[in-house]
Amino acid sequence: MMMWQQELCVRRGSLPWDRGGSSGGEWDEQSRLKGAFPTMNGFPNCSANYTKIWNHYLVLALGIPQLTINVVSIIFNCTVIFTRLATRDLHKPISILFCNLAVSDLFTSFSGFWISMLFITNPDITIFGSQDMLAPYSLYTTSILSTIYNLVSIGIERYLAVAASMRTRFRVARNHSIAVVFISWVLAFFLGCLPLMGWNCLQQESNISVLYSPFCVNYLVFIAMPNVAAAFLVPLFTYLRIIIILRKRKLRMQACGQATGTYQSAETQVARTSISIWLLALVSYAPFLAGVIFDAANQRCHTELYPGVYVFRNCTAMLITLTCLGNPLLLRNHLQGAGGSAPRSAVD
Repeated sequence: MMMWQQELCVRRGSLPWDRGGSSGGEWDEQSRLKGAFPTMNGFPNCSANYTKIWNHYLVLALGIPQLTINVVSIIFNCTVIFTRLATRDLHKPISILFCNLAVSDLFTSFSGFWISMLFITNPDITIFGSQDMLAPYSLYTTSILSTIYNLVSIGIERYLAVAASMRTRFRVARNHSIAVVFISWVLAFFLGCLPLMGWNCLQQESNISVLYSPFCVNYLVFIAMPNVAAAFLVPLFTYLRIIIILRKRKLRMQACGQATGTYQSAETQVARTSISIWLLALVSYAPFLAGVIFDAANQRCHTELYPGVYVFRNCTAMLITLTCLGNPLLLRNHLQGAGGSAPRSAVD
């Protein structure tokens, strides 16, 4: 009997989550965070025993700005939503997409506020992972995906609206916008809630993300790569096409001896705003994509990455929230450029 117990202890000490530590591989319940799981990304040199490592001043320095930006974004997007409802112009396809973008940004800000509160109250679970982080991260992912799909949809709608005077069969109707909104949310919820359905690494140590535990690295790559690429490429293509169309019309009117001041103004406004929208998406989502790529290539323990990598992660979250503030302002200017300066037949 004694020999069997000794053999069991030896085997337990050889398990991946029992490596390292002063207790011979035993999980230290005193140093275990509530809701956390006993692993450090499954690498052989990572100890399962850990204590709180976040500095209180650093937590406040990162957490308070995050909370502030999220609260401001929540208030701002609520104002945008109520304003769009008060104007009663939701019969226009672009107004439906614009209001839905504000709803997506509102959910992004709300989930960001939730994550910020968890970070301030218990920052270490944002490093080592916890069941408590699964729901807010999933809501955050869903909201960001919905925002990306809205930006892509608005870019396509603007292109079709500007091209409508030449090709009327491409005119976007109100029902089309409603269908796009519905499909976007269904797709965003499905992809964002995959971790809640089981695609998480609460029990799978070898593939766990060091930045967004308990998400899996392969899930982050699956979500980030195609969607961030769509956020960059589709708006770039559509806004370039809008500028080209406006320039062709201006040249055609010049050849006929007509005044081109309206199209010149519209072209300039659309060009400026389109570049701003694209640069805002680049600044917001490119750091997140870089973090996912780093996460996939990383072979170091959580504690070896503190504090630099985790400060970068929190700053990335703040950049995404700033997008929620910038989107309504930039798109409002874009609508004025493509809709206010150009003839109504091309945009209604």
